[in-house]
Amino acid sequence: MAYISEDIDYGVVAEPELKFQINQDLNLARSIVESTGENLFLTGRAGTGKTTFLHKLRETTAKRMIVLAPTGVAAINARGTTIHSLFQFPFSPYVPGKGFVGEENNRFRFSVQKRKLLRSVELLVIDEVSMVRPDILDAMDATLRRYRDRSRPFGGVQLLLIGDLRQLAPVVREQEWSILKEYYETPYFFQSHALNEAGYHTIELRTVYRQTDARFLEMLNEVREGKISESTLKGLNSHYRPDFEPDDKDGYIRLTALN
Repeated sequence: MAYISEDIDYGVVAEPELKFQINQDLNLARSIVESTGENLFLTGRAGTGKTTFLHKLRETTAKRMIVLAPTGVAAINARGTTIHSLFQFPFSPYVPGKGFVGEENNRFRFSVQKRKLLRSVELLVIDEVSMVRPDILDAMDATLRRYRDRSRPFGGVQLLLIGDLRQLAPVVREQEWSILKEYYETPYFFQSHALNEAGYHTIELRTVYRQTDARFLEMLNEVREGKISESTLKGLNSHYRPDFEPDDKDGYIRLTALN
């Protein structure tokens, strides 16, 4: 994995609700995706332009691309489809070199249209990749090799992985991890054998566009990193209103620990 932090200007990137700005990280990411076949992990905290980059790329790229996500909600937000839907994967763990648990002897057959699609795609985008287990990437690798180039990771398809490892983590049941831990050190996507064979660059976006209040950004970042200072805790608690009863018409969002 190579971490990129070059001071190179590849043009101008437009961000929503903002004037045109030169963002070297976004421009470098665009250059890698558009001008090379290298794999890229694009990360950064909320509001740094990851989703905007994806939507802009969809509008401008000349490459044949497919946008995937690990869940239905994430797929809707990314305007794509789920990984399991495209590849017709079962929901059991994938054991590298063997197959899905309980499905080892099954060969999943794709339609003619699906095979043509997989053979023609040039860029595979996975949004919210922090939620993707490494075995799922290795299962994708096995499938793409079968229908494309067997000698190259992911059959030679370029990958654009988008997400923030400080936000959504993979959901791995204890029973699943008891199987997968023999093959992976952690349940995160970057443990994928195929991804490490292929190699990838990492670009972290640093400029936050969604918020302009410097103090609020500092507080959010402390929460994101799990290092909340006394002043931040005091500031957050100062807004606590125990007797507040919002009207449903006001559209307040209720945050809960579980679904």
